[in-house]
Amino acid sequence: MKIPDGLKFDANGLIPAVVQDVTNGDVLMVAYMNLAAVEHTISSGRATFWSRSRQKFWIKGETSGNIQVVKGLYVDCDQDCLLVKVEQTGAACHEGYRSCFFRQVSEDGDSLTTLGEPLSAAY
Repeated sequence: MKIPDGLKFDANGLIPAVVQDVTNGDVLMVAYMNLAAVEHTISSGRATFWSRSRQKFWIKGETSGNIQVVKGLYVDCDQDCLLVKVEQTGAACHEGYRSCFFRQVSEDGDSLTTLGEPLSAAY
């Protein structure tokens, strides 16, 4: 498998990946990939990431069932960030929300408002 030349991984061998719903454009989450995760994502068609906290691979949905089928993989102009367009099944967020971005900062910056309801219990 050939990975595009020029991808810029950080000092830890990681590149950020913004995950977007292919249907409506919602940003679902941000995660990190290393080279092997990028390779697995391309070969399997399933979003695969590197967990910085657990120091291991994780395939989105492997425990929750809320899978992400990859519909497109894009690289930004600096080649230091990926955009992964996916078909999302269920919640993308580990707190059960469709998107990890379910909290809005108030105009004065003093508080957060939760938008919507979780689709499922946290996992």
